Amino acid sequence: MSEAFHHVPVLLDAVLEALQPQPGGVYLDGTLGGGGHAQAILQAAQPAGRLLGLDADPAALVAAQARLLAAGLPPESFRLHHAPFAQLAHIAHQDGVQQVDGILLDLGVSSHQLDTPARGFSFTNDGPLDMRLDPTCGPTAADLVNDLEETVLADLIYRYGEERASRRIARQIVAQRRQAPLRTTAELAALVARALGRGGRERIHPATRTFQALRIAVNAELDQLEAALPQAVTLLRPGGRLAVISFHSLEDRIVKHYFRAVSGYGGSANPLPPQLRIITKKPVEATAAEVAHNPRARSAKLRVAERCIETLSME
Repeated sequence: MSEAFHHVPVLLDAVLEALQPQPGGVYLDGTLGGGGHAQAILQAAQPAGRLLGLDADPAALVAAQARLLAAGLPPESFRLHHAPFAQLAHIAHQDGVQQVDGILLDLGVSSHQLDTPARGFSFTNDGPLDMRLDPTCGPTAADLVNDLEETVLADLIYRYGEERASRRIARQIVAQRRQAPLRTTAELAALVARALGRGGRERIHPATRTFQALRIAVNAELDQLEAALPQAVTLLRPGGRLAVISFHSLEDRIVKHYFRAVSGYGGSANPLPPQLRIITKKPVEATAAEVAHNPRARSAKLRVAERCIETLSME
């Protein structure tokens, strides 16, 4: 039997303040995880509030449903779907939902996924090189490191991990797999550490950036985000809000630039009327107290934007 799904929702108070859930409102959580954010949003939207939830991980859906029911929320108040958040508009329309009052995207991986060795996300506990958010489909991290050409692998590690030594790491991976395929997280972490040396110049583990790069590539995370943002805007009612929590600069940059592009921020030359009004001029970050309670909140950044009221009639 698999261990219980656990995940501490980051920036929970800030998310509630951002989305301002109201009784009878309709909300969409595109990244359910363990259901912590969803529970708080749906409770604040009672009576008569509704929530549409998505997650690529079947285990997360089971955990979220159990959590919402245990909280005493009416079963008819939420609908949960096994789907990536890049399908949020399709899933909403499939459920007969044309517009919502708020949308949350909490990017990255959950504590449960990181702490479960069998999922292969972390180098701290040995496990298979998997890294799929949806373990039911798609290539694994092992497939990438054992099959990609050296130059393609190096470019992937550089682009998604911002790892300057990507070519050296890719060269070592290719040399190793000629002898035997890389199959476990411990094998890959040790190989990267050898390739980079253990000089102690950085506080993070030498394999951190490589693991991040592979995880992003396996799950097409940045492509998913770029596809989801415009869909989210079209689903928002006038005055509805979109809240996005990111955990590394690549995600945050995409969100920041998209918000600016569709808000006309800074006198943009875009001839179309603005679709969003940026609420957070700077991202909201976790307080020292929250980081002390949940160290993984340290890198979280929340950006919030509101759907402009005057633009909907002009579409």
